[in-house]
Amino acid sequence: MPPAKKRTRRYDPAKVRAAVLAQFGHVREAVRTLTPEQLARPTRLGDWTVRELAVHLTMALGMLETRLAGPEPLKQELALLDWPSATSAKKAEVADRTRESAASVDDLDALFEERATRTAELFVTTADDRLLPTRFGAMTFADVLVTRTVELTVHTDDLNDALPGLAVPHDRQALAACTRLLADALAAKAPGGSVEVRIPPYAVVQCVAGPKHTRGTPPNVVETDPLTWVRLATGRTGWAEALDAAEVAASGERADLAAVLPVMS
Repeated sequence: MPPAKKRTRRYDPAKVRAAVLAQFGHVREAVRTLTPEQLARPTRLGDWTVRELAVHLTMALGMLETRLAGPEPLKQELALLDWPSATSAKKAEVADRTRESAASVDDLDALFEERATRTAELFVTTADDRLLPTRFGAMTFADVLVTRTVELTVHTDDLNDALPGLAVPHDRQALAACTRLLADALAAKAPGGSVEVRIPPYAVVQCVAGPKHTRGTPPNVVETDPLTWVRLATGRTGWAEALDAAEVAASGERADLAAVLPVMS
């Protein structure tokens, strides 16, 4: 008999909406404290400054209002699980738009305030199943909001990396949704059951072709914490680098994910 098809993970829309607003609120509170010198500092995102990164974080939510202003697509074109791998095709376009937007912003605090207000309003008036056109194809509003937890979580970590000591907090629900989507994307990219990837307390997935584990202790196990996983999955940290720093535990002859990482770039 063919193996049973895995069910797509479900996300609680109310929790995702609350997580998006909470994580954006954490970033907003941190950004308003930054000095001009801090805003001008470089980030690990190519030639982006902290200021450009901050503007990009507002764009991550601004796209909701922009896309909702147009006509609703006739059908869904992109599944949530396909979104991580689709993003790399538009990476250069996003970078260009971010720089252009940052150059036109005079009051960063006012921009964050407006975006927080407008997003909260949209959450009240928009149904979960409303279709939105995106750069990668039409998606449901609920699915797009899960992708926003990834954008906000990943770029919050970028902000903390650029400004050690800033320590912008990660909302638990936002980090959980981000971790789970990127873990499921790994399982989709490298289907199989020979390696168990554990990211406590949020996700466990099986991946990589080979002998399938059915009972007892899996012979091939990878375990790491959520933020390290996010960095691995998005290419912020390399596999060998994470192993050398003891940020990942890997046991078993197949427990090497270097060939299938990152899952999103």
